[in-house]
Amino acid sequence: MYQKGGDSLAGRYFIFYLWPFTLAELAGNNLSFKQFMSNPIEVRACPNETQPIWNKLSQFSGFPDPYLNKTEQFHQIWSNTYRKQLLREDIRDLASLRSIENVEILFSLLPSRIGSPLSMASLARDIHVSFDSVRSWIEIFENFFMVFRIPPWSQKISRAITKEKKLYLFDYAGIESQAAKFENMVALELLRAISNWNDIGLGNFSLHYLRNREKEEVDFLLSNNHNPFLLIEAKLSDDHAAKGLIKFQKILNIPAVQLVNKSGICKLVSNNNLKLMIISADHWLSLLP
Repeated sequence: MYQKGGDSLAGRYFIFYLWPFTLAELAGNNLSFKQFMSNPIEVRACPNETQPIWNKLSQFSGFPDPYLNKTEQFHQIWSNTYRKQLLREDIRDLASLRSIENVEILFSLLPSRIGSPLSMASLARDIHVSFDSVRSWIEIFENFFMVFRIPPWSQKISRAITKEKKLYLFDYAGIESQAAKFENMVALELLRAISNWNDIGLGNFSLHYLRNREKEEVDFLLSNNHNPFLLIEAKLSDDHAAKGLIKFQKILNIPAVQLVNKSGICKLVSNNNLKLMIISADHWLSLLP
């Protein structure tokens, strides 16, 4: 996907990569797949300092042009061009959309929905369009790699009722809520990892979240061949084990990790006969195969 144009910044060619840069590939600390799967919560040293890379990704996103340019102004111009190119030209032309204004309004509402199950019915009411229109437009955003969604995990979880997926952005730097942005960044790192594992034939991996009737939740669950093997919670600053993570770990009897968006955190917490790791996000994510 690219934009054609003249000499201005907004008119130059921009290549929109399917995968923005992620911490795991930029840091170069990756474990082997075998090492990771043998014990995904084992404490290992990171040879490179990863917090500055993580902070830079948070500020400018992982898209090559803004990440390498390293200025807020450039990222703002780039991000505006990115949306305009895709929404007003590529998507409108290829999808034959009649009301691009409503599509733009819908996309502008999505950053405030990060981190919660996405209610398309609520979005449809907000912009006064049909449910089917919102569903169609969200699918178009996915097809153009502007957003991605993860489904809930329901197997073996009693009282799990929600079927709404959670939505995240590929260009996350503009998300105002720091907690939502952090969760989005973790989601992208995990999606990149399992997509790579699937592409090279290591298994049939998928990414989910957990939520029950009591609205107890764990942000992420990794599964292989429909068997869960790791729970992951994202916390902006809380380094105490989350109640939902403790509960669901007991139910599923699998390893769990709580990622915290501050440096210097690394500890193991007992959860009956299980262990739960609480660790700095940049440390653990940089090790992903």
